Amino acid sequence: MAFSEFRPLDESSLIEYIKTVPSLSDKLGNKFDDIQIKEIGDGNLNFVYIVLGSSGSFVIKQALPYIRCIGESWPMTKERAYFEAVALRKHGLLCPNHVPDVYHFDRTMSLIGMRYLEPPHIILRKGLIAGIEYPLLADHVSEYMAKTLFGTSILYNSTTVHKESVAEFCGNVELCRLTEQVVFSDPYKVSEYNHWTSPYLDHDAEAVRNDNDLKVEIAELKAKFIERTQALVHGDLHTGSIMVTQESTQVIDPEFAFYGPMGFDIGAFLGNLILAFVSQDGHAVEGNDRNAYKEWILRTIEETWNLFRKKFVGLWELHKDGPGEAYLPAIYDNPELQQLVQNKYLTELFHDSLGFGAAKMIRRIVGVAHVEDLESISEPSKRAACERRALELAKLLLKQRRNFTSISQVISAIRELH
Repeated sequence: MAFSEFRPLDESSLIEYIKTVPSLSDKLGNKFDDIQIKEIGDGNLNFVYIVLGSSGSFVIKQALPYIRCIGESWPMTKERAYFEAVALRKHGLLCPNHVPDVYHFDRTMSLIGMRYLEPPHIILRKGLIAGIEYPLLADHVSEYMAKTLFGTSILYNSTTVHKESVAEFCGNVELCRLTEQVVFSDPYKVSEYNHWTSPYLDHDAEAVRNDNDLKVEIAELKAKFIERTQALVHGDLHTGSIMVTQESTQVIDPEFAFYGPMGFDIGAFLGNLILAFVSQDGHAVEGNDRNAYKEWILRTIEETWNLFRKKFVGLWELHKDGPGEAYLPAIYDNPELQQLVQNKYLTELFHDSLGFGAAKMIRRIVGVAHVEDLESISEPSKRAACERRALELAKLLLKQRRNFTSISQVISAIRELH
């Protein structure tokens, strides 16, 4: 067999590979003369190819044994492709409307074949930069988060099933360690990979490194990230991992998936929406101040949490007599008690989400990998002004997260600081 050991594929060897895999070649009607292959991997880690034929299409994603944007000097396990494929399949079963189908997975080649999200699908982050409203975004993302997080927790599963799944995903330790480094460690110390809009934010970056209160809070979140196996989280649920049209929302790229705190996913999404919000002033032009669009983003943040909470509690009610072992019906046997534990659970989850969201915002301003929302503001002083507001907001949310009792209070805080 020509592909019995790992090697990175290029356009020509990819065609040879597809010919050996019936589940892929069938998608093309076994016609190979008119295939178009386009490499679109603009991310930090992988090769991504769109394969288009007259009879069908798909995407091929291949993990490399190092970080693509840095090179072989930063090795990275290609086993991450296995965890991505398993997570796509698990999440796809729980929420088929918002997760693309997996057609093929090859562990030796670290390669996944999956549904091609055809135009007009674009990366959500690019849509937010362009100022496009997506009326169904909050509804769709809240559904994805509620179904995948609830469905992989002990609210829904027996302890035995849960522990088996946790044990499997413990193998994705290298990508978890990468997150530990770039989210919870590097921004709070001097690190060769950190960068920011210098010299404008030099003092701000130093202030983060010297903030004792911030470090106390980030330590607690880091411990939760490492120790808490609440659910199978996507692990990198930012606006660059979601593809959208006006009618469709698809969550992609769960290679960082692991059993961790639910708030890590919710916070990543909300934190990236806040970054999109603060970046709008940098994208405003004569005749379009972006104020109406900023209001839409704030509404989306509020609706996402409120809808998530409603749907999550709805799933809990629906399955409260199921195999889940967190709250046994024999003990939690009356409505008052059920409401008490649900409120306690969701209050803690809300505070976790705010904390993790804030941590994700900080790392995008003074850490290694930034966001296009802010990076695409060409005027450095203007960009730095937006980033400083984001940093102040993130520090407030991180330190004061337990004082917020509703998402509307968070929206008010964003308005005040802005």
